[in-house]
Amino acid sequence: MTLILTVFAENRTFRILMFPIIGLQLCPHVQAKCSDVFLPEFVMLLLSSVNRKLFTIATIIFPKESVVSYRLPQFSCLRLMLFLLCFLVVNGLPQDVFGEKVATDKWNISADKVIRYENPSSIVAQGNVILEKNEKVVVKPPQVLKKSAWAELLEEQSTPPVVRADQIEKANTPLYQVTVTIKSDWMVYDVELESIKAKGNVQINTKDEQLFAKEVTLNLTKETGKFTDATILRNELSLHMEGKSIEKTGFDTYRIDDGWVITCKLDEGQTPPWSFSSANTEIKQGGYAVLTHARFNIKDVPIFYSPYLILPAKNTRQSGLLFPYFSNSTIGGIGLNTPFFLNISDSADVTFFPEYYSNRGFMPGAEFRYILSGTDKGTFTASFLDDQLSDPSETDYYNDTGYTHDNSDRYWLRGKANHTFGDGWQTRLDLDIVSDQDYLNEFNSGPSGFRKTYDHYLESYGRAFQNQTDSNRQNSLKTLRSFRGMSLEANLLAINAADTNASDSYTPLWKLPGVGFAGALPIGETNSYFDWHSTYVNYWREDGTGGHRFDLKPAISSPIPVSPYLETLAQIALRDTFYYVQTYGDAEWDHDEVQNRFLPEFKVETATTLERDFLTGEGQTDGFSHQVRPFIKYDHIPGVDQTRYPQWDDVDQIFARNSITYGLDNFFNTLSSASLNKGAIWDTATLRVEQYWDLRQDPDEEPLSAIHGKLGWSPAPSARLLYRTDYDVYDSTFTNHSFGGEYRNSRGDQFGLDYSFKGKGYTDFYDSYSIPLTAEINQINANFRLPLPFISSWIAGAGIEHSISQDETIKANGFLTYMANCWSVTFETQYTPVDTSFIVLFNLANIGAPFGVPLN
Repeated sequence: MTLILTVFAENRTFRILMFPIIGLQLCPHVQAKCSDVFLPEFVMLLLSSVNRKLFTIATIIFPKESVVSYRLPQFSCLRLMLFLLCFLVVNGLPQDVFGEKVATDKWNISADKVIRYENPSSIVAQGNVILEKNEKVVVKPPQVLKKSAWAELLEEQSTPPVVRADQIEKANTPLYQVTVTIKSDWMVYDVELESIKAKGNVQINTKDEQLFAKEVTLNLTKETGKFTDATILRNELSLHMEGKSIEKTGFDTYRIDDGWVITCKLDEGQTPPWSFSSANTEIKQGGYAVLTHARFNIKDVPIFYSPYLILPAKNTRQSGLLFPYFSNSTIGGIGLNTPFFLNISDSADVTFFPEYYSNRGFMPGAEFRYILSGTDKGTFTASFLDDQLSDPSETDYYNDTGYTHDNSDRYWLRGKANHTFGDGWQTRLDLDIVSDQDYLNEFNSGPSGFRKTYDHYLESYGRAFQNQTDSNRQNSLKTLRSFRGMSLEANLLAINAADTNASDSYTPLWKLPGVGFAGALPIGETNSYFDWHSTYVNYWREDGTGGHRFDLKPAISSPIPVSPYLETLAQIALRDTFYYVQTYGDAEWDHDEVQNRFLPEFKVETATTLERDFLTGEGQTDGFSHQVRPFIKYDHIPGVDQTRYPQWDDVDQIFARNSITYGLDNFFNTLSSASLNKGAIWDTATLRVEQYWDLRQDPDEEPLSAIHGKLGWSPAPSARLLYRTDYDVYDSTFTNHSFGGEYRNSRGDQFGLDYSFKGKGYTDFYDSYSIPLTAEINQINANFRLPLPFISSWIAGAGIEHSISQDETIKANGFLTYMANCWSVTFETQYTPVDTSFIVLFNLANIGAPFGVPLN
């Protein structure tokens, strides 16, 4: 576009200036500017502070040639010459553009100086160049007002909201947002080809990344180009890439020559603590960085070389090698684990963790995981070892460890799955199959060991595995359906006998299957309830007695209106148990195959609750409330000879009962606290004291049980203490002390302490038929995890299980982690009386860990 400035004086025309125009500065008081967005037909010049007495102004600009005319008063030639001279001296030669903007359909450009050319259509900008891409924001249409179920039932009419005129105008106005910003000192923008060339402090900002370069050639449509002396910072994985030459080959794909990469954010000018450098790097579609002639550097010193290396370059699960970890054990020797992660799909993956122990051999393992929804998921882990030490000739191994297994094929298969089928059938699968009980004790540490596996499954599924000392490992499949106050459960239970020295007679019982149906329904309009619990089980075992059992226990519960101040509840139940006994293996059964047991049960409980609020603060909610609930209950089950019935589980071991239990419950609730919001209720403490009197025994036979006490105290919302004790009223001694305390905060710090003392002869308070202990138990366990004080970036943790009665440390473990900006290293150690192991775990930021890669 061209501007021609023509002056008319004394009926003569003088063309004094002709130049390309985006904006024009005539003098301090007369300015002409193009609007930010101009139409192809014309552009209006806006002039301000014009002295209308001196000249007349025409303001029409045409696309090819524009005329701005100034009609001056009738001057002489000398006056005209003086006027023009003064005009040029004051204003100087007119500038092309000063701090102006140019807009196209998609891009806006602004700079200190902008020149636009028509053939070819291009823009040259200098000084503080900013090129911005504007994209239209898609406005979602307003949702249709839906009627509620009640509105449809009552035939109510929904009144639509009133729409104002300004709302209609605002809805019809297109909205734009800046998605790409390109800055430089100099730029040429080809409007037709939609490409740019930029030099000097080039910076490109998008929602996903930032790019800095010395020179840039870029096709804005195809998003391809070349960058010199460039740096790319990607938001995903905090990826930092630098190279002498970086070529953008497509959307999120690059080729880097003579560069390096680190998956971590760095401060400006900071030397990377570690990096992967290469002669050539390609960032491929799908989020992989493929490095040729790669070197792993610490600081700037190369310590590892690989002719070919693949790294993840996207913040999603990617297949590839994970960082290895190293170990050393007194028994197993030096160990190396090199995990490999395989991304099968968006909802499934598998991690292979091949391990090698110098004294044991090769131990492959894998973990498969899938997730279909928030409630449907599964994880399965397996490890196998052909153990070179598990050989009868290795006498030193067995003498030093005390292990008794003699199998060289050693394995552990574990897994869990949750699913919901059909109309609310909730299903749970649990697998725990181990070759021998010694395996869980030997392979207890490391990412694939028992301790980490236990914590990993507990965090993911809310349930873990049995203690590693349990020899009978349970494998079950359960499904449950609840409806209208009733529930139906079916389950399969298989037992893996991990004790290699167990007797072959009376092997563990399997349930093939077990079915339970229970419920509770109100009786008419009364406060009474009819409830029942029924089960059917088919017990199978390899050797011993099994068979079918059907157990039905209906009951009626009803409150008794003794007093308005007493809560009295009575229950009458009739239990009928039918048996059909079978024998397996070499077992024999001396009674009839068909048996039937009938047991009535009766219980009644009376209690009352006293409550008072103690307001200690200034506000009405400052203080605490105290509830006291004294209770007394009576249980009765008549004595029946049960020697002719099989003893399969606790349903078959119901003994006569005739006892009175009495006690006192206390509840303390804090109504407000400095650490809680005003008015919040905080369960601070509970205290329960109880004792029972066995009416079947004579007074000289010590019919009173020990006094059982239980105290729970929460001194802070993140801390909890629990203490239990039993006091023998005849020997005047405490037979049990059990203390457990735990503290956790949002940062992840934790501290736990557990102390247990059970004297010789101790019996369980809640099981009057429990077998008294033949030996004293006196043990203390403790653990902690917290940052080291006065030393930043260091986290320490430790745990110990120590038997005071045996004066022996059963197990001790500890770790020390150093967390730098872009990497971390963890040293772990574990001690047992038979083995001591050390593990070193390195972790590079966003490179990956053996387990715990999140599923989408």
